[in-house]
Amino acid sequence: MVEAVLIDLFSLPADLQNNIQGLLRNTLETIEKCSSISAPFVYVMCCQRQGSEKNGEQESLLPALRDFQSLKKRLEVVHALTTAAALYTIKQRLDEKDLSIIKVILPTLRKDLMKVYIDHLFTAVYQFEFEVLQVASDCENLQIAEPRSEGQTLPTQDVALIQSEIQMYLESLPSLKGELTILRSSLIPEDIFLHGFTTRTGGISYIPTLSSCNLFCNSKRKDPQVVVKENLRRLANAAGFNLETFHRVKVDHANAVCILGKTEPDSYDGIVTNQKGVTIAAPGADCIPMLFADPVRKACGAAHSGWKGTLLGVSMATVNAMVSEYGCNVEDILVVLGPSVGPCCYRLPHESAKEFHRIDPKCVRLFDSESPYIDIRRATRILLESGGILPENIQDDSVTDQNQNITFCTACHPDKFYSHFRDGTNFGTQIGFISIKD
Repeated sequence: MVEAVLIDLFSLPADLQNNIQGLLRNTLETIEKCSSISAPFVYVMCCQRQGSEKNGEQESLLPALRDFQSLKKRLEVVHALTTAAALYTIKQRLDEKDLSIIKVILPTLRKDLMKVYIDHLFTAVYQFEFEVLQVASDCENLQIAEPRSEGQTLPTQDVALIQSEIQMYLESLPSLKGELTILRSSLIPEDIFLHGFTTRTGGISYIPTLSSCNLFCNSKRKDPQVVVKENLRRLANAAGFNLETFHRVKVDHANAVCILGKTEPDSYDGIVTNQKGVTIAAPGADCIPMLFADPVRKACGAAHSGWKGTLLGVSMATVNAMVSEYGCNVEDILVVLGPSVGPCCYRLPHESAKEFHRIDPKCVRLFDSESPYIDIRRATRILLESGGILPENIQDDSVTDQNQNITFCTACHPDKFYSHFRDGTNFGTQIGFISIKD
């Protein structure tokens, strides 16, 4: 069942601008007649011309809107200077109401364009269907026509222009929830490495569980890639790294490690490099983003470690890759555990908890319960120390100086961090990143 209808009147030909009343009235009549008992929300997308007053344009449409009482409280006219701005505003309205099944009614010539905008600004969470308006130049009749044949695509230059328009609009948006904040460890020497862990502030993601500096997207979440890319651009500017040489692990919750410069695995949770000016990163939203630095051999690594990755030994797999590839000495490698879910909040089924109990009984609290509390950080530290990493070269929540602690519990700090455990499926993600300075 359609939850919302988007009427695209953004780029009507010049000879139709004066007939917008009739166009809108006929379209709304069609919606009203075809709607079920529960009327959909209706958004009318119009172009706000340079120098015109938005309220004045809104008033000009009111006569066509007044007759539709069933839609009155569910209808909104959205004016903007660009299609990107108008559509992104409508996306915000849809997300406020948690609507995801949308019918788009639009002129024939706009269909292929609109599909490109939608592909960039929405994810697979949303479902779209299209009805094409065939509009006679005299605007006497409005007819719903069958869509044009599939397979037609826009020229590459047109797609590039749309991408540029979207990017420029997103870059113009203000940061949400305060300034972008980066947490840094005193353990990693600043003169050799650029590094940090992000928090959730300073980006443009607006959905509550993703707001505001979400740095990961997939088909199950509502943040599109273009928004995540803009958040990442702002992070790169603030941190001082080159976005063109940025590499993030391809999460698999396992223990594979990518050696940057060699054949890239299909998926991996660790990544290492000795190339200067290349930034590598690992995500975390309860799972641990870990950074590795060898100031002697000037090599670094990043790893993503959830409970599965911890048990599979991704932390030592990353260390071993640095040793074998770059001749690092284990005793020189520094390891910092970033923000992640703590033993105060994280629970696993008893069968999984047994594996952590085998590492050390102190890694499990309330072991006899159905869902014991798990300390994946302690388990990670134990595995690292067993592999030869010096205790003083590991920074996590057990450090003495709490002013230097950056391993906060993500679930306990909703103002600072994202948490899958706390927020559910549509959660945001922070990252840990590191590079060797030029």
